[in-house]
Amino acid sequence: MVRVKLFANFREIAGQKELEIEAKNIKELVRRLFEKYPDMRPLLEKEGYAHFAVNGKLVFENVELKDSDTVAIFPPVSGG
Repeated sequence: MVRVKLFANFREIAGQKELEIEAKNIKELVRRLFEKYPDMRPLLEKEGYAHFAVNGKLVFENVELKDSDTVAIFPPVSGG
């Protein structure tokens, strides 16, 4: 299971700060979030809105995930 940290609107929709989700890569993680939290779909599909960091490193592609990974999902941060 991948540990997923949620921030801002993503956290509000899920009702929690962290989740554990079985996923082999970012695309599968997003698909599983759609299944579990359909209200996240517009945020995750909105171009440039959802940012992903794997183990603290910002990623822009569909990277492979290991069970020991932590994925942070967050919106753009103004001023930062």
